[in-house]
Amino acid sequence: MAHYAAGVKPCVGVGFGAGRLAGMSESTEPAAVRAVAVLLPNLTQLDLTGPAQVLSATPGVVLDLAWRTTDPVRCDGGWSIIPTVTFDEAPQADLLLVPGGQGAFEVLTDDAVLEFVRRQARGARWVTSVCTGSFVLAAAGLLTGRRATTHWASLPMLAEFGVAAVSERVVVDGNVITGGGITAGIDFGLTLAAEIAGEDVAREVQLRLEYDPAPPFDSGTPDGFGAEAAAAIGERTRQARRPLVDAALRHLRG
Repeated sequence: MAHYAAGVKPCVGVGFGAGRLAGMSESTEPAAVRAVAVLLPNLTQLDLTGPAQVLSATPGVVLDLAWRTTDPVRCDGGWSIIPTVTFDEAPQADLLLVPGGQGAFEVLTDDAVLEFVRRQARGARWVTSVCTGSFVLAAAGLLTGRRATTHWASLPMLAEFGVAAVSERVVVDGNVITGGGITAGIDFGLTLAAEIAGEDVAREVQLRLEYDPAPPFDSGTPDGFGAEAAAAIGERTRQARRPLVDAALRHLRG
């Protein structure tokens, strides 16, 4: 039986869903790409659902959502997503995805989570994250010496893990692909779709999603918002997360 976010069946594409959430299809055809996303309590749901929507429209992709149990996992928006597998049941991922949000910082010293990520990463073709999910990869020792990105407000702290932290929407460094903050997950998802199925397929997915951003305000970057005001927001964010990051650094260095 398939499981769905907040008990509501998802819209998998618009009459064009080619990928699927694990359990949704009765097809016996093997998945070309098995994706596993780590479903963290208190995650920012768009970090997950943005790329998941893209992957759901990418031919041959099957996505599992993994957590300790299959009990509903509450997002930072106040509603829940239901895992499809436990850590112990999860298949080996071809594509490992770690979303972000405050929940990412809350597991940076959680050995069960970090070991699951390491174990999956060893056999994965792509090791990926969106937003502050990159901190989980870094805490697991998977980003040392790599180029990677994260949410702009947390970018300076990512460098403390030995990461070449860069402010870009999507960063590809070998088999490690990281997306910037929250909405960058859609760009990240399209980058993955092109890696998996080719640019022509990814372009069609973008069209079908009508992904052509034209926001009403030019405030989606620190410069657009105002550098001084954005710097103050960034500093407050980093100070709030500093104890968890410091604990993660001690845990990593051990």
